[in-house]
Amino acid sequence: MLELHGSGKSTLLHLIGGVDRPSSGKVFIDGKDIYKFNDDELAIFRRRQVGLIYQFYNLIPILNVEENITLPLNLDNREINKKRLDELIKILGLENRRKHLPNELSGGQQQRTSIGRSMITNPAIILADEPTGNLDSKSSNEIVELLKKSNKEYNQTIIMITHNMEIAQVADRIIKIEDGQIV
Repeated sequence: MLELHGSGKSTLLHLIGGVDRPSSGKVFIDGKDIYKFNDDELAIFRRRQVGLIYQFYNLIPILNVEENITLPLNLDNREINKKRLDELIKILGLENRRKHLPNELSGGQQQRTSIGRSMITNPAIILADEPTGNLDSKSSNEIVELLKKSNKEYNQTIIMITHNMEIAQVADRIIKIEDGQIV
């Protein structure tokens, strides 16, 4: 986990995730400099290898829970594994919310939907930008437990940025960054 205070935390995640291009330097993932990819290759890399969890969910308002979760597969013209989808929705505690639109969900349910979308493709890396920042303590703990489970059971690397040291303490490794420097 990284703790950043105005040090470009979102920029860091966007660089790791292939969302933003660096002005200098390189980003290697799985031995490949991802910024040598053309735009199409980079988009495919993001859809298949990276799951992004944002603080403000970024759900599509006209899509229900199931459609929001499966969006990356649909964008990639990939078949939806119904068993995997059902398992994920159960783990997320959204079984009774599958057909609900985002505005019909609590903040915790919206965040779990966002996490489901980041996990549905079984990405190697999940990048979480303050995923508990807008949630109550019960929902925050559920999100942290879900991410820990994802790391252990699905062998996914989780990089979480948080200002909450209590949440950071559950990480295997904590890196503090202040004013753009590792401290």
